[in-house]
Amino acid sequence: MKERCEPLELKIYKSLSSRMDLVPKDKTHFDNLLKGYEGEKRFDDWINASESDGVLLNDLLFETNNTFYQIDSLYVAPHTIYLFEVKNYAGDFFIEGEKWYSSSKLEIKNPILQLKRNESLFRRLLQENKFSFSVEAYVVFINHEFHLYQAPPTLPIIYPSQLNRYAEKFNKNAIASNGVYPKLAEKLLSLHMNESPYSRLPEYRYEEVRKGIVCGKCGKLNLSLYKKTLLLCSDCNETEIYKEAVLRCVNEFKLLFPDKKITADQIDDWCGNIKNKRSIQRILRENFVRVGHGKTTNYADVQ
Repeated sequence: MKERCEPLELKIYKSLSSRMDLVPKDKTHFDNLLKGYEGEKRFDDWINASESDGVLLNDLLFETNNTFYQIDSLYVAPHTIYLFEVKNYAGDFFIEGEKWYSSSKLEIKNPILQLKRNESLFRRLLQENKFSFSVEAYVVFINHEFHLYQAPPTLPIIYPSQLNRYAEKFNKNAIASNGVYPKLAEKLLSLHMNESPYSRLPEYRYEEVRKGIVCGKCGKLNLSLYKKTLLLCSDCNETEIYKEAVLRCVNEFKLLFPDKKITADQIDDWCGNIKNKRSIQRILRENFVRVGHGKTTNYADVQ
């Protein structure tokens, strides 16, 4: 009922990584966002392949008891809600007490503590809304390159080698619905909040970012006019229709600078003056609503 979409924060970081040099801490954050999203997409492929009779809700943000918390995935089955925290860790890790470490002995956040916190808040959310469902919460390590040493067998963890076994468990729970759990899923969707307080964006200004059209394949800023209606990337040799590339660039501009008006001069500059302003005007007229006249002319999305 709620498919996973690329997070807004990740989209912005992707765009900025092509147009400016991210400082090390922002580059690390971007890499973690990208790795996490790739792991979540891999998790989606796994859960969808189980073909069980449940409802999948992804990327949920709730507020319970004045506390915000994010849930990677909820799988609502007829009698049980499965709460998943997805991790795309690769390499060797080990546990000492309640502390987790990488193989280089760098301490990392304990994902079990995060899972227990989310599970407790989510149970309270169900109680407040008078839903009586059992909840099973797991940390899913989706990457087959992951290994954890010294882990007690009682931890609520699904390891990569256990994925097929747990898929069978979901299939066994795929029994006829009494109509309650789709209603619960709809209620949870209504409680989901779109604005995340956790986003951490780097500082950037229009004057400081590089202009031009980013290649849709390799992400480099090396597109140039190849033929009248085509652009060519000098890095990967990918070609793209000029009009489609400009529209993609307009969407990127709106993403990074939502408060700026879309004008022909502005988009021509943003695209790196790759062709001419007249061609930009034509594309904007054909795909957006014209607002104002003369020097005040700008363009808005079609409602």
